[in-house]
Amino acid sequence: MHFESKSAAALKKSSRYRSRSLSASSNDSYSSASYTGSSSDEDDVSPREKLQKSSSGFSDFCVKNISQHAFGRREIEIAEQEMPGIMALRRRAGDDKPLKSAKIVGCTHINAQTAVLVETLVELGAQVRWAACNIYSTQNEVAAALAEAGYPVFAWRGETEEDFWWCIDKCVNAEGWQPNMILDDGGDATHLMLKKYPAMFKMIKGIVEESVTGVHRLYQLSKAGKLSVPAMNVNDSVTKTKFDNLYSCRESIIDSLKRTTDMMFGGKQVVLCGYGEVGKGCCQALKGLGCVVYVTEIDPICAIQACMDGFRVVKLNEVVRNVDIVVTATGNKNVVTREHMDKMKSGCVICNMGHSNTEIDVNSLRTPDLTWEKVRSQVDHVIWPDGKRIVLLAEGRLVNLSCSSLPSFVVSITAATQALALIELFNAPHGRYKSDVYLLPKKMDEYVASLHLPTFDAHLTELSDEQAKYMGLNKAGPFKPNYYRY
Repeated sequence: MHFESKSAAALKKSSRYRSRSLSASSNDSYSSASYTGSSSDEDDVSPREKLQKSSSGFSDFCVKNISQHAFGRREIEIAEQEMPGIMALRRRAGDDKPLKSAKIVGCTHINAQTAVLVETLVELGAQVRWAACNIYSTQNEVAAALAEAGYPVFAWRGETEEDFWWCIDKCVNAEGWQPNMILDDGGDATHLMLKKYPAMFKMIKGIVEESVTGVHRLYQLSKAGKLSVPAMNVNDSVTKTKFDNLYSCRESIIDSLKRTTDMMFGGKQVVLCGYGEVGKGCCQALKGLGCVVYVTEIDPICAIQACMDGFRVVKLNEVVRNVDIVVTATGNKNVVTREHMDKMKSGCVICNMGHSNTEIDVNSLRTPDLTWEKVRSQVDHVIWPDGKRIVLLAEGRLVNLSCSSLPSFVVSITAATQALALIELFNAPHGRYKSDVYLLPKKMDEYVASLHLPTFDAHLTELSDEQAKYMGLNKAGPFKPNYYRY
């Protein structure tokens, strides 16, 4: 089971850790995902030790600084402009309240886009309690805005591992609260509830999971006969895989690297580990800016796709001495090991685009012979005894969520998919879904896509009766069989 690896706090205790003075480091807000500098380290008081209240006296939350709520509200308003699908769903279903009496535990990245989803779920009738699935991706002022609006949210940027599990526990186990739905990203809320509160877990009506890591855990639970509730695998729905994984990563990989390193991409040699949807998006962007891109793959089908797209498929050992940037996107563990990093040239930048923080073996770098030097928020130099240094971003965690922001439009597609999956599972008649893992019905994927088309002034062609009969289709869809690969 994956747990978040050692926190920044452990790193600071190391005798080999050098922190640069504030004047020498960049302004934290510059490389943080949000406007007011979510990643600021100045305030060392743990949010757990503060007594904070919203202006209405609400105190069932734990965030960095509730006074930042006005900035957070503006961020949410900006995101709403660029999230037409989820806003349309909010308008269309607001009167019906399809989630009335749903009590949802949410464990996702907490940013402006997620806030739009949270507020939509509440508009649709749900009660929510929310925690972060990543210790570095929370936008503090957005968490403050949610708390100010009266939602129990437990998250701040730079939590320790112990804080991380405490926050999820506060969402799961609260006085007078029996959750009946889980919205998870990485499987941590599901994992905690199953292990710590098995009786509560049995009362859950459904789980919606949106990451490769979390889905993998659900299938493992199902195989072991430990999954006692139905779960919806949103990660592998077309609207998640093709859009969030491909198009979002295509834009955010460049943003992340530019913000953290200010580097020029033309002519740089890059190795991309994994050519799934995330890898494909990253490779397109890097190639478009003039990088020489290598790909590593274990799957012959993905490997031949990479070849046909014009990329050299290699083993990491073959190119690791020469490349300027290493990006992981496999969902696996120890893809880049200490042995690989020992061979890298000085100045090599290494980062992870996969959900799990296990792809780069960061713990192998926490040894007495290496010196860590913090350069900027989420940027560390790891220095070898001979003076060689590699640039590690976000301590191996998701670089696009830790160091930049995601395109809101793409998140709108995923958020609408998640909301529909929650509605489907919550309202399904008893017995429709057994204790297993399901894919979202294709009709819902098509509906989510249709909610976003007006933004592009796109006009769908309609089948004539004759054409529909010829193809054996319903005029309203679904238009493709379940086995169709987009």
